[in-house]
Amino acid sequence: MRSPPRLRLWAAALAPGILVAATGVGAGDLLTASLAGSTVGVTILWACWVGALLKWFLNEGIARWQMATGTTLLEGWTERLGAWIRWVFLGYLLAWSYFTGAALISAWGVAGAGLLPLAQNAEHSKIIWGVVHALAGLALVWCGGFRFFEGVMSACVALMFVTVVATTLLVGPDWPAVARGLVVPTMPAGSGTWTLGLLGGVGGTVTLLSYGYWIREQGRAGANGLRVCRIDLAVAYALTALFGTCMVIVGSRLDLSSGPMLALALAEQVALAAGALGPLARQVFLLGFWGAVFSSLLGVWQSAPYLFADFVYLGRRAGTAPGPPADLRRTPIYGLFLVGIALVPLVALWMPVRQVQLAYAMFGALFMPLLALTLLIMNNRPAWVGGGFRNRLATNVALVATLAVFAWIGGGEALEAIRKLVPAR
Repeated sequence: MRSPPRLRLWAAALAPGILVAATGVGAGDLLTASLAGSTVGVTILWACWVGALLKWFLNEGIARWQMATGTTLLEGWTERLGAWIRWVFLGYLLAWSYFTGAALISAWGVAGAGLLPLAQNAEHSKIIWGVVHALAGLALVWCGGFRFFEGVMSACVALMFVTVVATTLLVGPDWPAVARGLVVPTMPAGSGTWTLGLLGGVGGTVTLLSYGYWIREQGRAGANGLRVCRIDLAVAYALTALFGTCMVIVGSRLDLSSGPMLALALAEQVALAAGALGPLARQVFLLGFWGAVFSSLLGVWQSAPYLFADFVYLGRRAGTAPGPPADLRRTPIYGLFLVGIALVPLVALWMPVRQVQLAYAMFGALFMPLLALTLLIMNNRPAWVGGGFRNRLATNVALVATLAVFAWIGGGEALEAIRKLVPAR
């Protein structure tokens, strides 16, 4: 039997990383990056790449634990840190799933309404498209196998990145200023919040845990598996940083203000900046926005049920019932959570988008300190991972820096959320 072509081997090796990029880059990253560029310009482009580097260390740590022990990080938490962390994570996972699903469905509705309005009222069109896309995502994940899922996500990633890069070229950036923003780390007055937003918003939050289940699908293990993981994660976060860079550049050429239909306003601003190519630029941008949201939603729909199913079967293994089956996707628990994450957040289509996005951002940021802290504890124990998989000095420095940065982001967002959501006296 002939061996598969080298291109096919590379595609298979990079597939989990592509899924990381597709799931981690969504509407929130697109809007945050464009607003950052509109507010402070391209001087903080470096933050896109630093944020991607920090996420690489986090996901590499997740992969290293799994390659060393053969267990996912959630399984490692339960076995090494105690059952209490499972229950803390369950409460967090349920809240995160609701607000993430709500934010993605709302963003999907906005993207669909921009490309093809289905009602005279933009808000009604957003609701219709949000429902349609949520059900379409449910059907694709339910009926399609993992290879089909990989193919759809790869197509979305291609659409997303090609259109975003094309939009960047259409708006005519100041290339010397872009080069300075990439290589000279600066923080102009008033840019602190946006810099932290780029550092924290690049590359996903809870969905980092999904990487362990995707590499398990490919049967990766040991030192060889870790080498492949490092390569495909490097590709994933290079693509993620490139996406963030492009959106900061696009935003720097526009005059934007926040609002529930910001994506549509951004598309109109792109059209104005592109001059004679305005109509084309508008459609190109909306296609890229749709691809970003579609891929992110599909990734969350496919991966979050893995975490819940693993939680349930880990609890059974602690008792007398058998542990988790080999394929969690074929369990009733996985299907139940998939239906829940697709349908329950639909009620948020009638809620103010600002509140949904605020809660989504807050819950996402709060997860990162927990992840960095547990990787510092677990991957520094030779008795648990072996000497060959233990954290090196550079990894520990990066994890400590991540812990400090995201603790700052999470604490700041939590205080801001309380201030905004509690009525003033």
